[in-house]
Amino acid sequence: MDDSVNLLLLHLVFSTLFIQSIATKHSLILPLIAKKTASISAPKPPNRVAFHHNVSLTVSLSIGSPPQQVVMVLDTGSELSWLHCKKTPTTPLIFNPLVSSSYSAVPCSSPTCRMKTRDFSIPVSCDPKKLCHATLSYADSSSVEGNLATETFRIDNLNLAGVVFGCMDISSSSNPEDSRTTGLIGMNRGGLSFVTQMGYPKFSYCISGRDSNGVLLFGEANLPWLKPRKYTPLVEMSTPLPYFDRVAYTVQLEGIKVGETILPLPKSVLIPDHTGAGQTMVDSGTQFTYLLGPAYTALKNEFIKQTKGVLRVLNDPNFVFQGAMDLCYLVESILPRLPPVTLMFPGVEMSVMGEKLLYKLAGVTRGKDQVYCFTMGNSDLLGVAAYIIGHHHQQNFWMEFDLANSRVGLAQVSCELASQKLGIGL
Repeated sequence: MDDSVNLLLLHLVFSTLFIQSIATKHSLILPLIAKKTASISAPKPPNRVAFHHNVSLTVSLSIGSPPQQVVMVLDTGSELSWLHCKKTPTTPLIFNPLVSSSYSAVPCSSPTCRMKTRDFSIPVSCDPKKLCHATLSYADSSSVEGNLATETFRIDNLNLAGVVFGCMDISSSSNPEDSRTTGLIGMNRGGLSFVTQMGYPKFSYCISGRDSNGVLLFGEANLPWLKPRKYTPLVEMSTPLPYFDRVAYTVQLEGIKVGETILPLPKSVLIPDHTGAGQTMVDSGTQFTYLLGPAYTALKNEFIKQTKGVLRVLNDPNFVFQGAMDLCYLVESILPRLPPVTLMFPGVEMSVMGEKLLYKLAGVTRGKDQVYCFTMGNSDLLGVAAYIIGHHHQQNFWMEFDLANSRVGLAQVSCELASQKLGIGL
């Protein structure tokens, strides 16, 4: 999730049911199970994790000595992993550092505090005990703050000692989902992200549609049945800019197609401006995809044009799904055939087809009609100056994040079949 967005999240649940080998010896693979809730030096063998998904992406693992079970939102758009460390009515699930012998607070004078936090949107400070104090805030007005610390994270029999995270004792959120998790695990390109601290130069995931299985894999995906990935380079920005997240997985959106019609968008609409606004981020922590106003308006108009006569628009200017999705339809029975929407990047295209284009709103009807909303929204209505490619449109793609070579790769695949090929059972 981009640090400015806290929308519906995809839930990943790490389950330490078994370990087995795949492409290389000693590969660690853990199943990820989807549960519906109310809301780099030497190469390493890959670790894989299977998952099932619905609303939020959570990771269940053990932390501390003796181990404490925690549930954390997995987020490729965030850097610092953090845990609630103080129980409140809104944060009932916590990590208790007082009972862990491996817990160690990070002092202000440490290089970690002084040097490795430079990409935080809010600078760290020094608390009265001279400990490194961090505050993280999000555009939905939620925030957490507390001290940086190190601790041992355990994934099955893999012990990761000295992982830097935030032990947060103050939080503010209006999202009821937050009470169901212990914290967040950051997976972006920052120096303090979990994947960076693990030391793996590459990781992949495969998100299936609906409630099927999926896989999260750390390391090389040398799988004979997996199609070669097509890659697009990550956009690098050496100069700090106010609205550009330099440690996000940023790619360059070159164009958008509806059916075979390429939208007539000027290049200036799709590239970051002098402030950094307008970057395109691939984000597992945001459910849907969001486009800046001019691109969204052009897409909305063309989609309406091509579906005229087969879809009935919900003409209610006051009805906006999730605050940013104002194109909704009335559907009496089944969805008709829809024109695909294709996002075009250098070297690769991502086509969104069928039911992934329209989202059925549970319990929302107009007479006998169900209400469906277009799954691409307007970033401007969110107050976010970026394009965000959410996990809903990454379904049934093998998504590879190659940190070592600064690129993102993808290949179409049945993620349910991928889980079966990897021998992951639930």
